[in-house]
Amino acid sequence: MILDEQKEKDLISRSTRGILERLKNEVVQGAEGYVFELERRGYIKAGPYVPEVVLDFPEAVKELHREFLRAGSEVMVALTYYAHREKLKDVGRENDLELMNRQAVELANEVAREGDALVAGNICNTWAYDPHNAKESSRVVRMMYEEQLAWAVEEGIDFVISETNDYLGEALIALEVIKQLKLPAMVTLASVQQSQTRDGYDYVEACKILADHGADIVGLNCDRGPETMLPIIENIRSAVSCYVAAQPVPYKTNAQHPTFESLRTASGEQAFPLLLEPFLCNRFEMAEFASKAQAIGVNYIGICCGGAPHYVRAMAEALGRTVPASKYSPAMELHPVLGAQIEEKHKEFLADWKS
Repeated sequence: MILDEQKEKDLISRSTRGILERLKNEVVQGAEGYVFELERRGYIKAGPYVPEVVLDFPEAVKELHREFLRAGSEVMVALTYYAHREKLKDVGRENDLELMNRQAVELANEVAREGDALVAGNICNTWAYDPHNAKESSRVVRMMYEEQLAWAVEEGIDFVISETNDYLGEALIALEVIKQLKLPAMVTLASVQQSQTRDGYDYVEACKILADHGADIVGLNCDRGPETMLPIIENIRSAVSCYVAAQPVPYKTNAQHPTFESLRTASGEQAFPLLLEPFLCNRFEMAEFASKAQAIGVNYIGICCGGAPHYVRAMAEALGRTVPASKYSPAMELHPVLGAQIEEKHKEFLADWKS
């Protein structure tokens, strides 16, 4: 495909510091959770969670990108999660497949150019992979990934995030497609199961296999909150020599309920996905996660479903950064009533946190 003149200029103006160069020197901060946040804002239908907003309300997508950018995210992830052929069939928009994928990358690029941000192409679990019919289902999955990423490459991306992989087999297909395009590959697993992928690989073992097959970044995203993700991430960090990513959900999962899918309300009802608000972490808890992840050597630190700009900013500041949105970080000492009391408690919290 011959790029038009404007697109050529846009690609030339991309950041010259790629993902691997950045990771070599420092932690890279990401931010996701686009689908959940845009559903909360009234732009995505819960259930299918197809990012129709990319075509129907593109300015809403750009605004969320911009908020994440201002809050400290160094990566604008193209909103192509569930923008594959299998999911678009569910909402009768299969004919919009190419346009949706291309526009998602274009929107991410527009905002990335407002700062020194990278653009990540995005592919995810397809629900089409079947380990009991691996040959045929792998062919279908590969075709979906190839068409999505071909469009993404033409629109301009810096690397690819393959995420929320329930099966190691499907993750390896994604990795093969990414490497064929000669792009850096970040491949992260879902962790809905207690200790292993749906095709029977321990999460640490699966990450080792992905690293051995050439993944540049491996790790976990989604499903688990900070408390239940961090121990697995620490084991992954000890087991692989490549870069490690951790993008938890901001929900209070625990040993009894290790994933946000397993959380239950007081009446015993499943909280996922529409009754999760009582389980949300606060910004300080997510900041603490970022600090702990950095301390154990995690290289790519982000947030997944449930994420929002205030979390991203708190995490950025916990990583020692001052970001554009820091101009409006809380200054509770200026509150006319609570000021003195809150300032003292905040100082105590910071002192304990830093120690």
